[in-house]
Amino acid sequence: MIKKFISLQWKEFIRSSSFQKGVAIKVLLFIAAAYIGGMAIFAGMGLFFGIQKLIPGIDPMHVVNSFIIFWFFADLMLRYFMQQMPVMNIKPLMIIPIKQKTIIHFLLGKTVLSFFNLLPLLVFIPYCVTLLTQGYPPLNVIFWLLSIVVITLALNFLNILVNKSNTVFYIVATALVTSASMQYFGVYNVSIPSGIVFGELYANPYYIAIPIVILAILYYLNFKYLNSRFYLDSAISKKVKEVNTSDLSWLNRFGSLATFLKNDVRMIWRNKRPRQVLFMSGLFLFYGVLFFTQKTYEDMPGFLAFASIFITAGFLFSFGQLVPSWDSEHYKMMMSQNIPYRKYLESKWYLMVIAVVISFVLSTPYIYFGWDKYAMIAAGASFNIGINSFVTLFGGALNRVPIKLNEKAKAFSNTQGFNPTQLLIALPKLLLPVLLFYVPYYFTDYNLNAGIITLALSGVVGLVFRNYFLTQIEKVYQKGKYKTVAAFDEK
Repeated sequence: MIKKFISLQWKEFIRSSSFQKGVAIKVLLFIAAAYIGGMAIFAGMGLFFGIQKLIPGIDPMHVVNSFIIFWFFADLMLRYFMQQMPVMNIKPLMIIPIKQKTIIHFLLGKTVLSFFNLLPLLVFIPYCVTLLTQGYPPLNVIFWLLSIVVITLALNFLNILVNKSNTVFYIVATALVTSASMQYFGVYNVSIPSGIVFGELYANPYYIAIPIVILAILYYLNFKYLNSRFYLDSAISKKVKEVNTSDLSWLNRFGSLATFLKNDVRMIWRNKRPRQVLFMSGLFLFYGVLFFTQKTYEDMPGFLAFASIFITAGFLFSFGQLVPSWDSEHYKMMMSQNIPYRKYLESKWYLMVIAVVISFVLSTPYIYFGWDKYAMIAAGASFNIGINSFVTLFGGALNRVPIKLNEKAKAFSNTQGFNPTQLLIALPKLLLPVLLFYVPYYFTDYNLNAGIITLALSGVVGLVFRNYFLTQIEKVYQKGKYKTVAAFDEK
């Protein structure tokens, strides 16, 4: 039966609209994965000798055991925000004679096939090979490596629980924040118990039984969670909630775009996922505090320009990158109506522009750090309005992952609608403003004003060519409209 499931998943993959995305995107994603994998291998190969050089006189294995806990912390955080949970269309399988446990085991088994589970192997296998060449006991090294693999798989199943259960999320988040805070403020050195625990795993190979038991417990908890919710009634039933209306007449000033803007405002107000995005985008306002309070960055204005972009781009990045996924549940209906595509895209653009303007107003307290910092934030806001908004809209044409607005999801965020293509689209949004600032800054003998003016003017130029950009973006959306409809219709 597992073989049959694999066959069905393969057919679903090659027949889906996402499989038919541009070859160039696939090539770039492959290159990015190969680059990260290659860097991981080189890091593993040089880890032993790098530690010997930086910290002479201390066994590199002890150093790795002391700080590997931070690797696992970072691993869990990256999984939470970036790892997509493999899914399977289980509704048709619920009414045919297939064992429920078999389907659940297959679903959980699919999660093991993840780049996040491969990455530790790319780092620690070369490291362990180096240990063996340096005369370390083979049995201890091999079982230590197996322990790392088992812990990585345990994190994989812990991440599923964190994604599915708010209770587990808050427990794990509290533990991570507490540990990081104690380490940062010098209250307690987390690396000390880490060195003891992983040192014991290395010194006593039979201790591998402990992470194996933890892995088994997490697998069982995942199985129990899915098994308790594996019913057709819960899969197809929908909750009906009372919705309160709001007076949005103030949006009428936008004319024919008002209808679209009102729909977006209502969507954000009434649904869980957009509200989470709105809340998270507000946190971007504090991004400058991380840079403007550090004297280290005073001599690195490129980083300050990078920070100034983020301060006003929270909503643009978090909400804008998921256009048109926000409307996936009724996208087919919209495309069958006499609705001008240009008006639809313009309404999204105006929504992002309004959010940037509001963020800029709320960033006024940054004047405390100096008018030059505030001018940099203003230039960043100009760039976000005139350039980044159009790049974000263009990226939406490549985003064909649907979003279920009120589906019960993880506590702070969920990755519905996220796909690796967005990472490629994000590169010009992040790197271009830094280049626009730094190049004139460098060639004018480090004149800060030259960089700020160039960055601000780039946004003005974007506004001048607004109609041209929107027309070209509309053509891209129109060309891929039917592919997008088909992708959003997939279950």
